[in-house]
Amino acid sequence: MTVVLFTLGGTIAMAGSAEGGVVARLVGADLVAAVPGLADLGHPIDVRDARAVPSADLTYRQILDLVDAASSAVAGGAAGVVVTQGTDTLEETVFLADLLWPHPEPLVFTGAMRNPTLAGADGPANLLAAARVAAAPAARDLGALVVGHDEVHAARWVRKTHSTSTGAFVSPNTGPLGHVVEGEVRMLTRPRRLPPVPGVEADRLDAVRVALHTVTLDEDTDLVTNLFRGRDGVVVAGFGVGHVPPALAPVLGELAERMPVVLTSRTGAGAVLRHTYGAVGSETDLQRRGLVNGGLLDPYKAKVLLRVLLAAGADRAGIAAEFARRG
Repeated sequence: MTVVLFTLGGTIAMAGSAEGGVVARLVGADLVAAVPGLADLGHPIDVRDARAVPSADLTYRQILDLVDAASSAVAGGAAGVVVTQGTDTLEETVFLADLLWPHPEPLVFTGAMRNPTLAGADGPANLLAAARVAAAPAARDLGALVVGHDEVHAARWVRKTHSTSTGAFVSPNTGPLGHVVEGEVRMLTRPRRLPPVPGVEADRLDAVRVALHTVTLDEDTDLVTNLFRGRDGVVVAGFGVGHVPPALAPVLGELAERMPVVLTSRTGAGAVLRHTYGAVGSETDLQRRGLVNGGLLDPYKAKVLLRVLLAAGADRAGIAAEFARRG
């Protein structure tokens, strides 16, 4: 059985250019050739170059196409799939893929923080670890995963928390699911696998518009109101456990009468509370005004989930139920 490798560019595939700096120039064959030990995996690597773009240039439609191609690879007998891409948007693309991935075979995303022209480039080690996880029976039935720094992270919880560190990807609320130790994939915990979101079509997903707004000190409510015009849904990254300035609370309440508004925390870890604080602009007040509690989901993943649910035709009750289950 093969492990199929899809390449999407990013730092892991970059090399120097005549104009200065690094650009995506390496194809999958180059990446595989640079990894000592990959030939000893026990599974041939089937390389399929998808596109070479910075991850900031990726779209939802491209990830849907990738999931379709990965599904075909698994249907054709692949033991698992590895995806290499830039790390800038990896925490969002892997979560989108996880919401759609129906197979027990691992779908493993990885990348690099240091490009191949630098000493200590981490791309080869990450690719080797990702291939090992994709081929490992222990990694089955866990959905889409992120592998980096010899750690295995769930798509639902992983965050990029540093702009340059090779250990940038962490799961603040849970820790990693497992590690790659001496070439062996060792899973330490197995969270409950949630079913994929059905009925998501690319054209409908393209048409859905969801805004994300991070609340800041002394918020300009007029600016916030203008930002939300023409949107199908909104994610609000509030203070702490889910608070906003009192003046913003009625604005969000009026908005929630017209479209789904999801309340998350801007802190990067921890949950939005449900019934602890009672002041105007508190989590209790905002839920009373119709906002959906985002739970433990960070704002970026909440935006992905809301857009996918709207594209799938979910109503308000369905959206609230999915956030209660996945958040």
